[in-house]
Amino acid sequence: MSIEKIYELLNTVKDPEIPVISICELGIVRNVAINGDFITINITPTYSGCPAMAEISHDIIKTLKNAGYLNVEITTIFSPAWTTDWMSQEAKEKLRDYGIAPPHKTLETEKLFIIMQPVEKVNCPFCNSINTKRTSEFGSTACKALYYCNKCCQPFEFFKGI
Repeated sequence: MSIEKIYELLNTVKDPEIPVISICELGIVRNVAINGDFITINITPTYSGCPAMAEISHDIIKTLKNAGYLNVEITTIFSPAWTTDWMSQEAKEKLRDYGIAPPHKTLETEKLFIIMQPVEKVNCPFCNSINTKRTSEFGSTACKALYYCNKCCQPFEFFKGI
């Protein structure tokens, strides 16, 4: 049993709300610890009330048990709070290819400013136009907002940066 093998397995667990990226690519897997035959995995939700966390925990346990790891504990940690900066660049490209505008890079000093802005400029994931408008603060999940592209006339979701 190795931490590398556990991470390899975790990288096969997809986010149930965005099935093109893994929970590792999303950046919610914070730590894996092995103590004898006992595995502890720390995960951080994208939002404190994220409804997908129970399913993600279930999927992690199921994936590891199917690989023969029977003693698995999932611990949800809230500090430090998850940030879109923890997402891999590959995950952001997968979001764009899937039709979801990826989050912008945020620096710690910019987060408050970004949160206070009424609307972010978001490139359309289909035609890359900046001529877009937010139509709803929330999309299919709390971590996404709905946008509309005035150039290609496509609605799309934007993964909000935190």
